[in-house]
Amino acid sequence: MSEVIPSPNIWGSPDVYEVENRGVDRDHVIESAMRSVLDWAGADVVDIGCGTGYHLPYFARDARSVVGVEPHPPLAELARQRVAGMPSCSVREEGAAAVGVGDGSFDVAHARWAYFFGPGCEPGLAELDRVVRPGGAAFVIDNDATRSTFGQWFRRALPSYDPRAVERFWERQGWRRERLDIRWDFDSRADFEAVVGIEFAPEHADLILAEHPDATGVDYAVNLWWRRY
Repeated sequence: MSEVIPSPNIWGSPDVYEVENRGVDRDHVIESAMRSVLDWAGADVVDIGCGTGYHLPYFARDARSVVGVEPHPPLAELARQRVAGMPSCSVREEGAAAVGVGDGSFDVAHARWAYFFGPGCEPGLAELDRVVRPGGAAFVIDNDATRSTFGQWFRRALPSYDPRAVERFWERQGWRRERLDIRWDFDSRADFEAVVGIEFAPEHADLILAEHPDATGVDYAVNLWWRRY
């Protein structure tokens, strides 16, 4: 997008979002599916909308270089602190539609719950066309609101959201999809309640917690959208 849209969960509560990051997909289903398309070992990787940089060290284990792109200054600073002392990692305080790097700078682009939610993200997709090298790949991870317990919560909280329209958008753009089943699991009930509280408005969070009085996690469906260049 040409303008940054605030993300109320991580922008407002980066500490709780850190807890959420630790509880999402602990079995690394998403990463395994990505590697089956294109492994980033020895590659140059960009993480678009990297937030506090949670995934940067993970990519850096195998990649040649990793760049995090984050438009929100407080989050970009936290990302820099996270990768301080890691020479293969850097963070750019920029929007996804205008990354200040040369053409064909990356082999792999990753965007997880960042700015890709269908119509409106065309400028960001055009920028991917510019910065991803021939033979590279881009990955977008987004909620699959058509199924799973979390998907039911998502649809109820956002009744105007049309998941089928979003799917048709990505298909028109020439992206492919893999449906993945992951888990949203936390170490304690307190962590679960805190994360629900930043993901949903109070009335929806209260209903979720009342419906799941003993839960510390639930099943979660995501779409892995991907494209080769």
